[in-house]
Amino acid sequence: MARTPGGIVRIPGTRTPAAVLLAWCALLAGATPGTADATWTTVAPGITYRAVDVAGLKGPARVHLVSVDLRDPKVGVDLLTPGAVAARAPLSALADARGAVAGVNGDFFHIAESRHPGVEATGAPVGPAIASGRELKAAVPTGQRFGPALPPGTDTREVLGVGVDRRARLGRLTLDGTVSTPGGRLPLGGLDQYALPVGSVGAFTAGWGEPSRVRATCGTDTERAAPCSSETYEVTVRDGRVVAVADTPGRGPIAEGSEVLVGREAGARRLRELALGDRVRVRHRLVAEGSRVPYVFAVGGYPVLRAGAPLPGLDPRTSAVRSAAGVADGGRRLLLMALDGSPEFRTGLTIAEVASLLDQVGAEDGFSVDGGGSSTLVTRDPGAPAVTVRNHPAGGAERPVPNAVGIFSRR
Repeated sequence: MARTPGGIVRIPGTRTPAAVLLAWCALLAGATPGTADATWTTVAPGITYRAVDVAGLKGPARVHLVSVDLRDPKVGVDLLTPGAVAARAPLSALADARGAVAGVNGDFFHIAESRHPGVEATGAPVGPAIASGRELKAAVPTGQRFGPALPPGTDTREVLGVGVDRRARLGRLTLDGTVSTPGGRLPLGGLDQYALPVGSVGAFTAGWGEPSRVRATCGTDTERAAPCSSETYEVTVRDGRVVAVADTPGRGPIAEGSEVLVGREAGARRLRELALGDRVRVRHRLVAEGSRVPYVFAVGGYPVLRAGAPLPGLDPRTSAVRSAAGVADGGRRLLLMALDGSPEFRTGLTIAEVASLLDQVGAEDGFSVDGGGSSTLVTRDPGAPAVTVRNHPAGGAERPVPNAVGIFSRR
């Protein structure tokens, strides 16, 4: 094994994923990684940080890693948000506002809208979200997702979360909801999400924020760029009664205690049957697939590692700056990871390499969150009034994000 002048461990004559893994193992064993910090430093009891350099397929990469011991009852994990689903803020601001001691950026999100003239990008995340046990939103249709291609067999309902049992786990969250009207019950197709299934009715709450709800009626279940629906309708419900209707979805804040129902195609036709004063009851919940343990925190993304094995079909060629998380020790340890985006490390790693690295540091399951300019990892030095951004964001400055994984110490 050879060391380059920059201090990166690499096997001579090769730049294969195997070289990445061996380099990573050497660094974890204590090899000096040049300018990176090869030792774990304590952020707070049960929470540690380190940075290491590895040789990736396309070049060197610097990995920033936080280890979180969920066995410690004074360590907590929760979703950081700007206060609305359709809003964004830099990770450092989100962490400082909540007093988090560490964190990494969260879900992919609706970052741009070039195919629908006059329709704004909402900034809302793709997948489900739960914060402090409160269900914030459901997943958009998989065809409406922003981000890289998903591994086969996965979809937008995938989450990383922590249950009431204080164990981290990967899973899926599916929306279960109905709209009860004088004419019967309607299935609920969405909750505070920027895209609704074709023919459905979605609910928007005060937690959505201010952006227009028109985008929810654009695209189809399989084609994000498809035109906006020509058949829409909106109904505002307050205290269980219809108080307003409109042919086109509106914008602006939704009052506490009110819900706005947006319908497209068949869903719009059903909403048009309602009249002012009609009684309407909206019910919704997120159901965890295969588990009765409720999540207290959940963030969207997609799995890359299950039971110690990388998912089939992971891209082994496209390198990028990435963020990810790992579940270790039967859910009792959570790992947060972000790659450095500074010029000398900007080639990053492939998603297949990320899965392998998570496996090498002890994760049984691995989960990819948003990357590129969104990749950010922060920690707070003991006694410091604010967090420090540990990696260099690829865009030169923090990109505002809709949510993040926050780590807390209650000491």
